[in-house]
Amino acid sequence: MDDLREKYLSAIAEAAEETALETLRVQAVGKKGEIKLKMRELGKMTPEERQVAGPKLNALKDEINSALAAKKSALADAALEERLRSEWLDVTLPGRGSARRGGTIHPVSQVTEEVTAIFADMGFAVAEGPQIESDWYNFDALNIPPHHPARQEHDTFFMHRAAEDERPPHVLRTHTSPVQIRAMQAQGAPIRVIAPGRVYRADYDQTHTPMFHQVEGLAIDRDISMAHLKWVLEEFCRAYFEVDKVELRFRASHFPFTEPSAEVDLRCSWQGGQLKVGEGDDWMEILGSGMVHPKVLQAGGIDPAEWQGFAFGLGIDRIAMLKYGIPDLRAFFDSDLRWLRHYGFSALDVPTVQGGLSR
Repeated sequence: MDDLREKYLSAIAEAAEETALETLRVQAVGKKGEIKLKMRELGKMTPEERQVAGPKLNALKDEINSALAAKKSALADAALEERLRSEWLDVTLPGRGSARRGGTIHPVSQVTEEVTAIFADMGFAVAEGPQIESDWYNFDALNIPPHHPARQEHDTFFMHRAAEDERPPHVLRTHTSPVQIRAMQAQGAPIRVIAPGRVYRADYDQTHTPMFHQVEGLAIDRDISMAHLKWVLEEFCRAYFEVDKVELRFRASHFPFTEPSAEVDLRCSWQGGQLKVGEGDDWMEILGSGMVHPKVLQAGGIDPAEWQGFAFGLGIDRIAMLKYGIPDLRAFFDSDLRWLRHYGFSALDVPTVQGGLSR
């Protein structure tokens, strides 16, 4: 056994490649290897001889297997070191064959920043809330009745719930209006906030997607009126569309959470497929608005006998399409690099509180 140990341990130490190492493994501990043959001879020995020879053979087999594994690992490490030396590559170098393209800011992110900056100049803070909302915050607190179409499964994404759970299911919020309720509960009155964020509705076509972006505004004080609402919206449109003249038209409408309610139209014209704001004979509906319903104030913990205010909501994706001439809403979410390079913005295009971009 000492001769076998010396023979194979020396050969393993001198092996220069894995193929030679595999050959030694087969010769030593393979099915027909020398140590296996020695172990077969144990059956011809007396019990006393087996008690001595058996443990020695097993120890020798384990020692050779350990030497084989260690040598194999050493050979692999040496091969990797050699490969790293011969195939060295500086990954910090720029790519070959094409110029490095800089990233761009998505139009939704850009317009969200523009809108936030404009309303910040008018004293509106930003409020946020969860995208998965309870039935109460998304509907009941906003005076939306049980029979309203928005509460049907063909319009709203309802979350799964256990069969034994008697509570109304949670929903993917259909608007950012629940943020207004949470802000009123947290801050009370007076309050002036905007609530930008993702919202979800079961709809999909050229101008609708299952997930899109909204910004809603809320202002509550003792003497706020529709006149204040009109001024805020005019100032916003003037700053956002970067025009000196803006004309808005309020049309009577109905929303469960405002009373009175109004759709807001913007005077415009289309010349060569381009939108011209503040001129022309056309009117384009851009948002919904109204005075906050007393029941909504009560849900937010505010006494409607002392306080009143206005609210409005508009689609960030939609006003991005209008300002920057983007024809299809679905392309916003395709992650097409060509589209992003065409409609994206440089990081230097910073929105200003006066409206427009500062380069």
